[in-house]
Amino acid sequence: MHQHDDTHRPTIAEIFIGFLTLGLTAFGGALPLARREIVERRKWLDADAFTDLLGLCQFLPGGNVINLSVAIGMRFRGLPGALAGLLGLIVGPSLVVIGLGVIYQRTHQDPRVAHLFAGLAAAAAGLLVAMSVKLMWPLRKKPEAAAVALVMFAAVALLRTPLLPSMLVLTPISVLVAWKVRR
Repeated sequence: MHQHDDTHRPTIAEIFIGFLTLGLTAFGGALPLARREIVERRKWLDADAFTDLLGLCQFLPGGNVINLSVAIGMRFRGLPGALAGLLGLIVGPSLVVIGLGVIYQRTHQDPRVAHLFAGLAAAAAGLLVAMSVKLMWPLRKKPEAAAVALVMFAAVALLRTPLLPSMLVLTPISVLVAWKVRR
């Protein structure tokens, strides 16, 4: 993994607080905020290291940001760091979701609530587009990696190929391409 001099090795408490903050502020759009928090604000990783780690996390079972919290915690502080990242990420939002579930149960028939969810869906789509652009930006220096990413996008988003078969085909291709380019 790449690591520049301006990156910071967080303590266990910083990992917990960082992911707690992220978990409480990143409903429905955790990935864009995770990148901003980890790369730009806290400087735990540089953009390339974040993209590399996120790529690895996408191949693991579970949510990407959950995997990222464990991977970053593990990278800097071992198992205690991984637990701090995971707990920080899920404790706050779990309590909020339970509270919102109770409120939704009592108000879901209200048409204003339906409008609220329509607005939230539009905002989430915007966050996804912004995140895609930010993740592709480091790949501008790696045209072969950008090409693989675009093929994956075309397969999944445009051709509606299921994600798992697409990954099973494109992962070995991308590994081979990266190996050839590095030689």
